[in-house]
Amino acid sequence: MDVKKIALLVGALLVAVVTAVMAKNMFAGAAAPEAQAAPVPVGPKILVARKALPVGTIIDAEALTFQPWPSELLQSAYYQEGAPDADMSKLIGTVVRNAVTAGQPLTRGSLVGPEDRGFLGPGMRAITVPVNNTSGVAGFVFPGDRIDLVLTQEVEGGGEGPALRVSETIVRNLRVLATDQRIDSKGEDGKTEVKTAETVTLEATPRIAEKIAVAQSMGQLSLSLRSLADNTAELERMVASGQVKLPQGASPAEERKMMLAIASQPIDSGTTYTTGGDVSRFQRRTVPAKPVDRSQQGMEALGKMTSALTSLAGGAPGAAAVPSGPVVRVARGNNVSYVPVGAR
Repeated sequence: MDVKKIALLVGALLVAVVTAVMAKNMFAGAAAPEAQAAPVPVGPKILVARKALPVGTIIDAEALTFQPWPSELLQSAYYQEGAPDADMSKLIGTVVRNAVTAGQPLTRGSLVGPEDRGFLGPGMRAITVPVNNTSGVAGFVFPGDRIDLVLTQEVEGGGEGPALRVSETIVRNLRVLATDQRIDSKGEDGKTEVKTAETVTLEATPRIAEKIAVAQSMGQLSLSLRSLADNTAELERMVASGQVKLPQGASPAEERKMMLAIASQPIDSGTTYTTGGDVSRFQRRTVPAKPVDRSQQGMEALGKMTSALTSLAGGAPGAAAVPSGPVVRVARGNNVSYVPVGAR
């Protein structure tokens, strides 16, 4: 190959390489600088609800969490991380007084504990009833649940035959405050403990507390666990029937607050009952009545008649006392005398 051609080829390659390097450097220098995100200022952390917390919910470790919050939106009523009253270990076991939605900050006053005076609702009382494995729903009743109270008893009556067996729902929508002096259902590992309680403490009005105290001496009390949807359905029924009247001109928030307050009240009206005859055709539907003694009725009627005659005879002028045995009544004008049969 000619030496000149080789030299030209090598020179062309060198020029191409130098041109490529210069072009790369030129385009690299002209590239726009990378954008960097400005650091987001992190505000204080406050306590918020992880999930919706209805009224009466027992607070556990999964219900609350700390979340950053803008400083300009911070309020003194919020539970701020690091504050003495924001200790999670102290808040577990407390009860939600006002409903909290998911993600909403908790405010002071929205939670109440057993040591607080507001643990019971205004005008409410706490009463404890004994239960067992059967009457206590096998330990599946926890603080914060709603229950109905059922009384089972036998009514003897005055007649013969078996007594009337009857069960009656005496109170509905009672809130469970504690089971065996416990206000939480969590063990040391944080899991729910199913435990058969021997006593259950309920929230009731003074009048209903009196009824429950009397019912304990009448028969066996049993707990009937309510569904959360029952309160809404019963409230709608009460509004439709006119038992609950919403105020005129109230805002939706005020109406909702009033309806929630009504839905949390225990109810002792419109109770239902079931007799033994409703369960089995071989049981009674009524109280055994006392049998009527016809002969006793006849003797009583005869005695009343005799008393009336004696009173009439004794009150007449000149009337003589009625002797015992068979007699003949002799009337002479206004004088009445009784002559024994066989006498002279």
